Amino acid sequence: MDEQRLHDLAALLEGTLHWDRVSKALFATDASVYREVPLAVCFPKGAGDIQALIRFANQHHIPLIPRAGGTSLAGQAIGRGIVVDVSKHMTHIEAVDPQARTVWVQPGVIRDVLNQHLKPYGLFFAPETSTANRATIGGMVGNNSCGSNSIRYGTTSDYVLALKGVLSDGSAVVFQPLTPEELDRKTRQEKTLEREIYRHLKEIVHDPEIRKEVAKEYPHPSIPRRNTGYAIDRVIAAFETKNTLDVNQLLAGSEGTLAFTTAIKLRLVPLPPEHKLVVCGHFDSVYEALSANTIAVEYHPSASELIDAHILDCTEKNLIQRRNRSFILGKPRAVLAVEICETSPEVMRQKAQKLIAQWQSEKLGYGFPILQGADIAKLWSLRKAGLGLLANTPGDEKPVTVIEDTAVGVADLPEYIREIDALSNRLGLKCIHYAHAGSGEIHSRPMINLKTQSGKALFREIAHETAQIVKRYRGSLSGEHGDGRLRGSFIPFMLGEKNYRLLLSIKSVWDPKEILNPHKITKVKAMDGDLRFSEHQTEAFDTTLDFSSTGGFVRMAEQCNGAGDCRKTHVSGGVMCPSYMATRDEKDSTRGRANLLREIFTRENAPFESQEVKDILELCLSCKGCKSECNSNVDMSKLKSEFLYQYHRKKSRRWIDVLMGNFTLQARLFHRVSPLYNFIMSHRYTSPWVKYALGIHTKRSLPKLHSKTAHHWYKTHYTLPQKNVGVKTVFFFFDEFTNYNEPSIAIKSIRLLSELGYRVITERHSESGRSFLSKGMLDQAKRVARKNIRILYKYARQNIPIIGVEPSAILSFRDEYIDLSEDKEQAKKVAENTLTTEEFFSKEWELGNIDRNRFTKDSKEIWFHAHCYQKVLSSQEHHKKMLSIPQNYKAHMIPSGCCGMAGSFGYEKSKYDLSMKIARMSLIPTIEKVCESATICTSGTSCRHQVYDCLGITTQHPVEVLWDALIPK
Repeated sequence: MDEQRLHDLAALLEGTLHWDRVSKALFATDASVYREVPLAVCFPKGAGDIQALIRFANQHHIPLIPRAGGTSLAGQAIGRGIVVDVSKHMTHIEAVDPQARTVWVQPGVIRDVLNQHLKPYGLFFAPETSTANRATIGGMVGNNSCGSNSIRYGTTSDYVLALKGVLSDGSAVVFQPLTPEELDRKTRQEKTLEREIYRHLKEIVHDPEIRKEVAKEYPHPSIPRRNTGYAIDRVIAAFETKNTLDVNQLLAGSEGTLAFTTAIKLRLVPLPPEHKLVVCGHFDSVYEALSANTIAVEYHPSASELIDAHILDCTEKNLIQRRNRSFILGKPRAVLAVEICETSPEVMRQKAQKLIAQWQSEKLGYGFPILQGADIAKLWSLRKAGLGLLANTPGDEKPVTVIEDTAVGVADLPEYIREIDALSNRLGLKCIHYAHAGSGEIHSRPMINLKTQSGKALFREIAHETAQIVKRYRGSLSGEHGDGRLRGSFIPFMLGEKNYRLLLSIKSVWDPKEILNPHKITKVKAMDGDLRFSEHQTEAFDTTLDFSSTGGFVRMAEQCNGAGDCRKTHVSGGVMCPSYMATRDEKDSTRGRANLLREIFTRENAPFESQEVKDILELCLSCKGCKSECNSNVDMSKLKSEFLYQYHRKKSRRWIDVLMGNFTLQARLFHRVSPLYNFIMSHRYTSPWVKYALGIHTKRSLPKLHSKTAHHWYKTHYTLPQKNVGVKTVFFFFDEFTNYNEPSIAIKSIRLLSELGYRVITERHSESGRSFLSKGMLDQAKRVARKNIRILYKYARQNIPIIGVEPSAILSFRDEYIDLSEDKEQAKKVAENTLTTEEFFSKEWELGNIDRNRFTKDSKEIWFHAHCYQKVLSSQEHHKKMLSIPQNYKAHMIPSGCCGMAGSFGYEKSKYDLSMKIARMSLIPTIEKVCESATICTSGTSCRHQVYDCLGITTQHPVEVLWDALIPK
């Protein structure tokens, strides 16, 4: 494409247009197995931009590919044209009408964000995808999405009342259901593309032969999830039953191939009944669970979801999901989660007991735990995690999205899945099953290596064979994920040649020049072309950190399946991904970074020298949120550390990186002259010059040094008690930040431990190495880790707890130290015995080793913010338990993600504004609301620093709160 033409187009747009290599690489993939590099990427700001793009596309015969969350599993959101991403700017909730129960939204509005907006009205938009915290309404319309609750609430098309859009000739249009009289008027208006569309649709719905052929070949109407081809069957059904022509039924599920949607009017429903529970049936086989499902649907549940043993096994290895498995009994081969919602709790319980009794009478299942309250959210988190967790399987053989969207009748499911398993066995494949049993749709994923020719052949064969099985059951090859590149080529077989020609005629009338997302649904290219992986993609890089668990550095990046968990907003909660939450730029998401790493490392000769990769990693805060919240466990912090290390083996480091990385050396040199150091760093005349020279933002305060370190206090003031029977010994780790900058926290920790009867020991050790790790100085970090493991192992093998107050430091022992260590057994033993102070005190309290009577009876309200690493590698529950030891203390978690400081990140002049923006998304507003009446508690030194710079408030470490509450003996 001529670059000048792209410049001319960019000048016409209110939004932005990008055609640099990085932007194109980021949007060459979605959540499917395909890769198609676009000509450019556009972020439009409104309908005017869409019209300009369409006029340009018509003039130059350039395809436009509508895109929102980019979580499509069939390749709908990629193509060799201009990708038009509405998720950045077209995100406005335009008008809510509570009385009419309707809302107008732009297509980039996220489903969960919309429902949070609607909650005060007592209303919500019902369809719920597993990606609801980042899936947009436009994308849900494009795919006619639904989710686990579709058994009660149906699909997106059931809620679309009107659509505003732009047709392929650039004309604006509003689609809403038409009476026969209104349809006649539309077909008699002056010649426009809109008139031709209505004339063609009128011919279709009145033609008895077409109606007969549709009734004969389309999936059976009793199957609610049927998205194969254009939904002519739904259009005809609406015409026959309601005497209206509803074009929205056709556009829902059309994957952006017929018109470009700019606004959507949705029907809303009252919030679901507040009383709910989930019966978790445990079964010895998937077939037994599916037989039980045929009984469950008779009780009209709001969901009936299958989780098979493969997914349950995966959840044991995921840091977050491991916490959600408490309801599992034994080793089930399948769990069927049946959710029952009722206005009456008594009716709800009666239904649950009757269901369990019927299962038992028919000898189905062996365990039936009932979940309520917060446990329900944990269960659904476990179920929704399946998609990403499956992609986390080590090696090149992955669960492939090829036959994962088929839908058949609920009663047919047991036999259908038996046939799929028989097919998989015949082809030598292992198949995984999960999801929407109650709606007749099971996501089945065979394990295939798409990097080999034999794998690609299996990919084609199982798709072809499955299509024939689904056709026999009069099912739908696409239940909710769409046709796209993956299934579009099977439409002639699934719907018949006559119906396929009908679809071609519809596409021809609506989009004669084939500019709107071509080669999706009609005229689809081969389903095994343009695959993301090639057989030449191998792992050939030696690394300092240990990537063996994923098969190497590149394979960890490849684990990203594009599901887009990292694209959620701060409204949805969680840590990942703070920079994306603030910028809403794909390049700042974990998915974007992983995609570029994969692109560069599989197509460049010297990838570790790539400036493009370094630039895209620049705004990664190394919060580690992706290590647990990414269901594929893509650890971008680890990838970043390794990349920076390799990059700087050949290229020099910035002065500020050298300075920040060697923090401990500076502190050791200057703490003895701390009064002079602190004066220079804080004085209004000298401080700006220092900050300017170092590249630190002038509004950022600098931490002070203390002349006496915490370790010095221990040596001079702490008297080691005798090792008496019954007195527990703990090893205290003096991290570099607490030791030099905030020694009082370490001192109070040791005094608190002593007062509570613990014997505190230590010995000279190295710093944690956290600053080395953050800057990719892995040689230095490895030396530090080796020294500390050698020292700490002596205590760990005696099962002496190793505790520390700074999460970023102490939790390194449970994370990077294992990857850096040559002696894995010693490193793991140290990791097993390492605890944050919050973990230690909460666990000792639970064991009954701490006497509550030692603490004040006064009342206090406490709001706490946990460090990112604690949210990822530990649990915020430890904070709550520790801070609740004084019986009248009430601890509340601040609903925040990352504070935005992230060690040295927030100091840098170029990152200060972003750092502050992250802090002000949720952390700072919450503190502002509660700080006058409550104590604010933050566990990380960076977090305390950030709050101070934002609000001028000095917050306390949890240890300080507990120390202040202690009653002296």
